[in-house]
Amino acid sequence: MLHHVSLGTADLKRARVFYDAVMFELGLKRTFESDEAVGYGAGITVFSLNLPADGAPASPGNGVHIAFEVEKRAAVDAFFRAALANGGSADGEPGLRPEYDRNYYAAFVRDPDGNKIEALTFVAG
Repeated sequence: MLHHVSLGTADLKRARVFYDAVMFELGLKRTFESDEAVGYGAGITVFSLNLPADGAPASPGNGVHIAFEVEKRAAVDAFFRAALANGGSADGEPGLRPEYDRNYYAAFVRDPDGNKIEALTFVAG
């Protein structure tokens, strides 16, 4: 069972601003924070951003992305808008991805550190 996923960040303050807005649109809230990390979830923490424990610079993984499933296409659209308004960049506009499933509706963004995140739903309409 997956407990949580963590991504590295070079700037925790900037990451908080970005993820506070983006996670709100996914129905998640901040569940903890410290000088080294911030976590999000619906009750328990399922996602966090951390300063690298080894002190080396944070860097996004090649081929790595984190996908969050939501209940409505409007939430995917809101996630995308929140990401762009808070320092993220587009990496796949909201839309259908029929190569995955005829109802797979998703948007991909890069956070301010370059990490790739996705919001998706299989709900039509």
